[in-house]
Amino acid sequence: MRREELLDAAEGLLSDQGSSALTLAAVAERAGCSKGGLLYHFATKEALIKGMVERLIGEFDELVAAQGHDTYTKNYLAATFAAVQSGRLRRWAVVTGASGNLYLLTPLREAMARWHREGLESEPDPVAARIVRLACEGVWDVASHDPGLYDGRHYAELERRLLDLLGG
Repeated sequence: MRREELLDAAEGLLSDQGSSALTLAAVAERAGCSKGGLLYHFATKEALIKGMVERLIGEFDELVAAQGHDTYTKNYLAATFAAVQSGRLRRWAVVTGASGNLYLLTPLREAMARWHREGLESEPDPVAARIVRLACEGVWDVASHDPGLYDGRHYAELERRLLDLLGG
């Protein structure tokens, strides 16, 4: 549990004060623990950022798996809109923005490749599935730069139209 609290503290610090404020001492203080307690879980700032990235990937994988549609792309689509509308998007923007080091974002690049290849061979229309997955990336990007651009009604319409592209 302490590890999760430390990751929450780091994400909160990033969100409130930006990446320049992300120091191990600041995270420990925000989490209400000693720097030594933080170092037990995360030996470096890079390990902390990598932990945040890996947690986000895991949470999104769980969200995709929880959707219950008949294809991976429909699950991916539903998870994308669920994440964007729930405010999880802010966490992604903050965490990925914290890392100027490509090594730290390697798990995200690997997950992105997996998400865009997963189940394509079993999709009724693999090209439409690719288009929808790419559109989901566009939704993430636009919503991260201007979260208020679309409201729930707009997202519902976009999701419905993308679902139509998949044949239902």
